[in-house]
Amino acid sequence: MRLSKFRKTAALVLMLATSNGSCAQQADFNKVGAQMAIMLQNSHFARLPYDAELSGRFLNDYLRDLDNQRLYFTRADVEFFEDKYADRLHQMLVRGNGMAPATEIYELFRKRVAERVAYTEALLEEDEFDFDSDKTFPRTRKDAEWPADLDEARELWRLQTKNDMLSEKLRRKNVSRLAAEQGRADPGEHDRSPSEKISLRYQRFLNTVNDADEEEIANYFLSSIARAYDPHTDYMSAREMSRFRDGMRNELVGIGALLQAEEDGATKIMGIVVGGPADREGTLRLNDRVIGVDPLNSGDPEDMVDIMFMRIDRVVDLIRGEEGTSVGLRVEPASGTLGETRIIVIERGKVEMKDEQARGDIIESKTDVGDIRRIGVITLPSFYADFDEGRVLSSVDVERILSRFVEENIDGLILDLRGNGGGSLEEVRRMTGFFIPRGPVVQVKNTIGQVQVKETDPSKPIYDGPMVVMTDKTSASASEILAGALQDYNRAVVIGDSSTFGKGTVQQPMDIGRMLPLFSARDRAGFLKVTIQKFYRPSGSSTQNEGVVPDIVLPSIIDALEIGEASLRNPLPHDRISPAAGFRAMEQDHLFLPRLKELSQQRVRDNQDFKYIIEDVMKNKERIERNEVVLNMEARKAEIIKADARQKERNAERRERFAEIAERDDETLRFYRLTLDDLASGEDLRLYDPADDSEDNMRRATDATAELDDTPEWPSRIDPMKREALAVINDLVEITENARMAGMLKRSSDAP
Repeated sequence: MRLSKFRKTAALVLMLATSNGSCAQQADFNKVGAQMAIMLQNSHFARLPYDAELSGRFLNDYLRDLDNQRLYFTRADVEFFEDKYADRLHQMLVRGNGMAPATEIYELFRKRVAERVAYTEALLEEDEFDFDSDKTFPRTRKDAEWPADLDEARELWRLQTKNDMLSEKLRRKNVSRLAAEQGRADPGEHDRSPSEKISLRYQRFLNTVNDADEEEIANYFLSSIARAYDPHTDYMSAREMSRFRDGMRNELVGIGALLQAEEDGATKIMGIVVGGPADREGTLRLNDRVIGVDPLNSGDPEDMVDIMFMRIDRVVDLIRGEEGTSVGLRVEPASGTLGETRIIVIERGKVEMKDEQARGDIIESKTDVGDIRRIGVITLPSFYADFDEGRVLSSVDVERILSRFVEENIDGLILDLRGNGGGSLEEVRRMTGFFIPRGPVVQVKNTIGQVQVKETDPSKPIYDGPMVVMTDKTSASASEILAGALQDYNRAVVIGDSSTFGKGTVQQPMDIGRMLPLFSARDRAGFLKVTIQKFYRPSGSSTQNEGVVPDIVLPSIIDALEIGEASLRNPLPHDRISPAAGFRAMEQDHLFLPRLKELSQQRVRDNQDFKYIIEDVMKNKERIERNEVVLNMEARKAEIIKADARQKERNAERRERFAEIAERDDETLRFYRLTLDDLASGEDLRLYDPADDSEDNMRRATDATAELDDTPEWPSRIDPMKREALAVINDLVEITENARMAGMLKRSSDAP
């Protein structure tokens, strides 16, 4: 029940800022839509027929994006719009009249949301919910039928509100119980009533819907049009493109604070970047609540914008600005008395997103015979690149870390690509060459079937020793290119979830404004991020839909969730082309995969945490398949009690076992950190304690409710998958060394 473009509303958002272009002239989005329709027809890889069938997809996707849970529109509403627009929306776009249906549909959506929220208010005021029936409610209605009429829609909404109320009551009771059991103060003791919290939640959503202006409605509509071609073709407003570029360069301009929308309308400070503008100014504190913003810091009370119930992205736009300028914040201090406010002035500045930079660690371990083995670990959150100035490049950062690893004589390497959603194709092309001799990295096919092969640079690999690549379901795009190439070449052992994400397409941002007539308002026209190519592994297989299947698959809770390309709407199909010219894989025997799999499978069978994961995967799959929640208080209580007992039993077992593992880690492992700052200063390797969070780049607010979860931390902050990856690379190092000593193996850099 949320707009696709609102997905960050309740999320934590880092304050970014370059000039927001607020003085730019509003674009004519009818012209923007017409030009975008032409660009899609001329540029998109799939060359879909621009006809009535595609028009119907445009309409269906827009309705689904607005009302994903099918709780607002009725079947009659949908049929009305289908009769009116389904077979001609594509023509209206080209003729420059696309905003008429977009606005009409959105206005009805706005009306329906207001009706449902008003109905919720009435239900909450009556508070006549009974929780002893056998009725159920779907966990998700994304594939359900539209409600037949307003009466059915109201009944669905009544059940939705009832479920919200039941969930909130149970949450409070559970929090109070846990606090009492642990001898802590009840975090919810002074909280609002369940009905008030639910009311505020929906009121915030209603305000979000009502506050949408023409540019935002165009954003929702044109994004739906673009994604009807494939999940990664998208319309990006000028504001979104600015954020995309900031994210790619891992550098923002703002105050360096992490914000969260509160249910009562305020915006809460949930994190402060160490060394950032807010941290240097020193007045803003964690858990402070921002209720007003003076973007120009004029000091004039009339310029202080009330941000209560304002969307997070709009709050961001008010705080963002030029480097060196100041912004005024009206703040309710977390430590102050009720109703107290103060004005805090912060000078905007550059904020490095250090958590998103490449990082190196060296883990030393003692072998059974007393030798010291050194494993290098590179964690790469994305393939970032500064497209404008080229100052920040992930390949340069990884090269520096890897070169230092070689100087430190590491015995093996782990490249952690978990959670890496991709980035620059050029960066991954160059990075692959750090590990293999010169050869094809990726094949790129354009819309007319031409295939271009991208090769590594003509230089020797930096590192040619034993290597493991870690992936998961969220490793996508460029991550899949690198993992797939190293797997094709038999250069590294890939270990992780059942597959990677499955995004095998290349997008190119196109400035729509440049295509508009000369005297049109161009600055706010936005961009079309369009799929122009598919990429293929050196072996010829696409990663599209199927992803990269690891050599060693580990149990993962993510595998129980609908994550991946195949779960998205309108994905392009998987296919194959011929292997790249000049592609020659190394001998797979040199990876010793059968033996590594055998050893890993035995450890996984004996690992209690993987057993827990398998149990949870089975339960989650069953829950997803059943797709219902009971609306009975006692039945839900029983579920919670059962789950809580299971968790307590696990935690008790884990605390005892983790203590033994931590003690063993202290005896056998030493950890060294290697950041980009360390490399820049030329410092020696720094010994560090993984359990110490003092080196974190952001101070984060504590959540009293979250702290009631007494699940112990992973020993040495090494989760089961990473611990198994360490075991696999140690096995590979040992087997490789034994084979080399026996004269059975030459180094990979000697391969033809």
